[in-house]
Amino acid sequence: MSGDMFTTPYEVLDERFRAGRCANGDARLERLYADCRWAEGPLYLPAWRQLIWSDIPNDRLLRWDESTGAIGVFRSPAGHVNGNTLDREGRLVSCEQGNRRVTRTEPDGRVTVLADRFEGKRLNSPNDAVVRSDGSVWFTDPDFGITSDYEGHRAESEIGTCDVYRIDPFTGRVHRVADGFGGPNGLVFSPDERQLYVADTRARHIRVFDVREDGTLSDGKVFAERTDGGFDNIRFDDQGRLWAAAFDDGVHCYDPDGTLIGRLRVPEPVSNIAFGGPKNNRLFITATTSLYSLVMSVTGLPRVL
Repeated sequence: MSGDMFTTPYEVLDERFRAGRCANGDARLERLYADCRWAEGPLYLPAWRQLIWSDIPNDRLLRWDESTGAIGVFRSPAGHVNGNTLDREGRLVSCEQGNRRVTRTEPDGRVTVLADRFEGKRLNSPNDAVVRSDGSVWFTDPDFGITSDYEGHRAESEIGTCDVYRIDPFTGRVHRVADGFGGPNGLVFSPDERQLYVADTRARHIRVFDVREDGTLSDGKVFAERTDGGFDNIRFDDQGRLWAAAFDDGVHCYDPDGTLIGRLRVPEPVSNIAFGGPKNNRLFITATTSLYSLVMSVTGLPRVL
């Protein structure tokens, strides 16, 4: 068990955090694992009641079994995987920083490459992905995995920019849907999929874009920003609140109007978050070397496959 340095992990900044029962649930964070170099990409697999997550510098995907508490290696080497998600058929979609590609793991274990180039040029290092209800895969492509050998392989960018892309579900073609980022990181659709939220780590803000009928995006506007740190990945709960991994400032909770209403305090800098568990009300938190969890009164956005 960890988190003993805090009386409670919940920090109320606006009465809406308390009124929404965001500060209810477990009194302390539970530390499930503590032997990573840099943990990211948590993803709950409801069919197996397991969580997988990435230990990027160690080039492995780890697995935690909810029924037994057992920890094991899911895949190694893993291409320095960062973000993970599920597609509409329940297949694992992963962003392989080291291999500079987005892949899908088939039911028989084969790995299918969904995207590794844009207009003939190699991608930088795909970071996070989300699948829309039409089957399209959207992903961010910063240069984090090619700036050094720590989380991938040092190389020059062939594209020259860090952008957001969409993979067409019918043709497999890769489309650039948004640019002008310093370091695009986590991304998530709004509950009605009419908007796409993208965290830009280097710009220290989260931008929101309107999604047009043809799959293109509006110019976007800033939804939330920080002056003393950045954001990593982001997730919605079923009440439309946005939860954001905010590194050394824990986990932020934003009202739909963009107001920061509360925080979850975590002993280590936070990289990623994911809702899971049988009721989708267990928040999993990857933070530097560790995997934490917190069973809450808040429920994540429903899983729709």
